[in-house]
Amino acid sequence: MGAAGIVGFLALCEAVSRFGIVSGDYFPPLTRVADALVTELGDRAFWTALGDTLTGWALGLAIAVTAGILAGVVIAVVPFLREATASTIEFLRPIPSVALIPLAVLLYGSELRSVLLLVVYASFWQMLIQVLYGVQDVDPVAEETARSYGLGTWARVRHVLWPTALPYVMTGVRLAAAVALILAVTAELVIGAPGLGQRIAVAQTSQAVPEMYALVVVTGVLGLLINVGARAVERRALAWHQSVRGEVVV
Repeated sequence: MGAAGIVGFLALCEAVSRFGIVSGDYFPPLTRVADALVTELGDRAFWTALGDTLTGWALGLAIAVTAGILAGVVIAVVPFLREATASTIEFLRPIPSVALIPLAVLLYGSELRSVLLLVVYASFWQMLIQVLYGVQDVDPVAEETARSYGLGTWARVRHVLWPTALPYVMTGVRLAAAVALILAVTAELVIGAPGLGQRIAVAQTSQAVPEMYALVVVTGVLGLLINVGARAVERRALAWHQSVRGEVVV
């Protein structure tokens, strides 16, 4: 049924253009987009742009995940930090990452570091919030039991806090991976940093509409593959967890 839905959607897009419901100058038939996609796949510059996008995405995501986990655990372990950072987190978290584009341009121009600034900022909050939620879900009885057995702070983190927070962490990774791709392409599109976003902007300004849609399709497929990969990693990391095993606790 999922494949049938995709086929139906593609057929609708083709019909909309072929029957003149939408001008082919702005929404070309999918056959023309497919031809443009084949041409793009044969262009070495396309693969270079794809590598640039994936580089910004992967580096930004790795930094955000590492920083989010470390910050979340430290804030959770130190009670004073929970209270001291709560208002700051709630103030900074809603700021749209695209609002930092002028700052990124002033600091780094159209370099990779501008992309990383936006990707890390957007993805970091996805991770931090999920880690904090996971820590809050720790069973107080398990925590007190660990204390009574003389486990130190980091031993409790390893044996009590981390297994409880891991499902939240993996959710954060999956969400951050999608957000990181969005911000990477957005930064390239607006700032002009090398990557797929830059090629989309160039195709749009040069009126190469089929090529523009072909590149948009590539970003969509890339997002789909990232989501599928993140879910596969999540299932593997949580193979022991009830949500993955499908067990029912009575």
